[in-house]
Amino acid sequence: MSNLKIRPLEDRVVVEPIEAEEKTSGGILLPDTAREKPQRGKIIAVGPGKTNEDGKKVAMTVAVGDEVLYGRYAGNEIQINGKEVKIMRESDLLAKVEK
Repeated sequence: MSNLKIRPLEDRVVVEPIEAEEKTSGGILLPDTAREKPQRGKIIAVGPGKTNEDGKKVAMTVAVGDEVLYGRYAGNEIQINGKEVKIMRESDLLAKVEK
């Protein structure tokens, strides 16, 4: 099970959270308990999209590799290959980070 692969269903995405900074902008080191939960992550898997009332697939607006912002309590946390990831609906995503 060490090389478990996951493919989300419908309009769901799998997001690997990007850890919060360990230092403040002033250089103060933050302990684990003071750090905020990550609300930014990288998409590692995307579902095929939701089916609308006409039976047609609605294309996803995000892709694997996109960096996204999501709500603090969005999605479900699971472990895949020893990594914490979140599975959430595309509608739980707040924004795509442009580079």
